[in-house]
Amino acid sequence: MPEASASPKVTQPAAPDSGMEPPRHVAIIMDGNGRWAAERGLPRSEGHRRGVEALRRTVRAVGELGIEILTVYSFSSENWSRPATEIRDLMGLLRRFIRNDLAELHKNNVRVRVIGERRNLEPEIGRLLEEAEELTRRNDSLLLVVAFNYGARQEIARAAERIASLVVAGAMRPGDVTADVVARHLDAPDLPDPDLVIRTSGEQRLSNFLLWQSAYSELVFVPTYWPDFNRTTLENAIAEYRRRERRFGGLQRVVTP
Repeated sequence: MPEASASPKVTQPAAPDSGMEPPRHVAIIMDGNGRWAAERGLPRSEGHRRGVEALRRTVRAVGELGIEILTVYSFSSENWSRPATEIRDLMGLLRRFIRNDLAELHKNNVRVRVIGERRNLEPEIGRLLEEAEELTRRNDSLLLVVAFNYGARQEIARAAERIASLVVAGAMRPGDVTADVVARHLDAPDLPDPDLVIRTSGEQRLSNFLLWQSAYSELVFVPTYWPDFNRTTLENAIAEYRRRERRFGGLQRVVTP
């Protein structure tokens, strides 16, 4: 894995801009904190701490660029299998982020929403998540969606459970279940699907993140480790997105003279 520099550069193909509008909804898989730390001889906890700083920069940059929705993969349902010390450090960072950054987000008219499974969370963590949502729920600038204790397969299973309950209750017939019905029972059915999904660190997979919603998203993979992610990296990813043409399974657009 190549080492990320302090000023990461993403090689851009020479393809012209397709004229596509900037993305309305950007989702980011924030990957590479541990490798960033390991390459510098630092503890993983320092990589996670620097990752929080990158999140702060990114929220600010997204707002300045006029993007309406930012969804971040903060903690997956599979992350609980990590060492207990790392889990403790991550939960500590979550507590500090909400306590230290929530007021600033609220001041800047950012609304926070959380998706993921909340059952069986520590009561304090559950209260912090609810506090963040309640304080900011009337804000209408940037929407920051935090995927916490989240897994896309688990989200789809929860949607199936809700639909099955309706069928058992006689409120719906099995033949009524369509893709639109499933979508309406996901964690945030009112939100548009992400236009652009960015993954940092050079890995090229979704890792159980927004599998349903990303069916037609544009995917951009950057080699930069998450702690080094900055506005330039974001703008380069958006430029790559705008060079593409989204067809949603249809034919390529034909431009006539």
